[in-house]
Amino acid sequence: MAAKVFESIGKFGLALAVAGGVVNSALYNVDAGHRAVIFDRFSGVQDVVVGEGTHFLIPWVQKPIIFDCRLHPWNVPVITGSKDLQNINITLRILFRPVASHLLRIYTSIGEDYDERVLPSITTEILKLVVARFDAGELITQRELVSRQVSNDLTERAATFGLILDDVSLTHLTFGKEFTEAVEAKQVAQQEAERARFVVEKAEQQKKAAIISAEGNSKAAELIANSLATAGDGLIELRKLEAAEDIAYQLSLSRSRNITYLPGGQSVLLQLPQ
Repeated sequence: MAAKVFESIGKFGLALAVAGGVVNSALYNVDAGHRAVIFDRFSGVQDVVVGEGTHFLIPWVQKPIIFDCRLHPWNVPVITGSKDLQNINITLRILFRPVASHLLRIYTSIGEDYDERVLPSITTEILKLVVARFDAGELITQRELVSRQVSNDLTERAATFGLILDDVSLTHLTFGKEFTEAVEAKQVAQQEAERARFVVEKAEQQKKAAIISAEGNSKAAELIANSLATAGDGLIELRKLEAAEDIAYQLSLSRSRNITYLPGGQSVLLQLPQ
């Protein structure tokens, strides 16, 4: 009797396990921010996009393909040429997500790895087209305009594949070795030109100062000559007396006290104070 009871319990447990496995295989979850496309072994991809939540399917007949519809970053490095034939290294950062209503077309025409198949090709194509419109110098001075044109063209191009680009930005922009050396040489040449201009301006100022000084000396000589012509030797004698007085004053400041200074050729005796 007990053996029959245990046998019944075993059969019931086995049936319950099989039923649980079947139910579990018939359920699938679509997490937040995700969508699912159902592939049927008999009818192919079903014409419906499944939203978030827990859903049923036919085990071994249907299979869910889960797509992440949240934002994804993607960095694309590209080497291209500018309008003046300079090599440009550009890295473009993209934030993208698939359009949920286009997942059927994306899965059937591109595949689950749509990002790896689409983004590198269209990004390289658009970057080469846009960068070729600008010179190397314009890529620096008009970087915002370049970024905006790339964003507009790339967003329009990605929309044809069912992708939305929420942000497109140029994160890295460098030039070839030849262009970098040319820029450095130009900067050195500009500095040398500024230095030469400063030297020329300094020489001109010194020339003007010399001319003004010479004119002043000429005027002073002319005035002295006029004074001598008018006053005779009286002016010279006055200057001699002034010089002698200044010398006597300087000598009075020295330690020697009883000093008498007699200018040469003069009959005037200057007695220094004690």
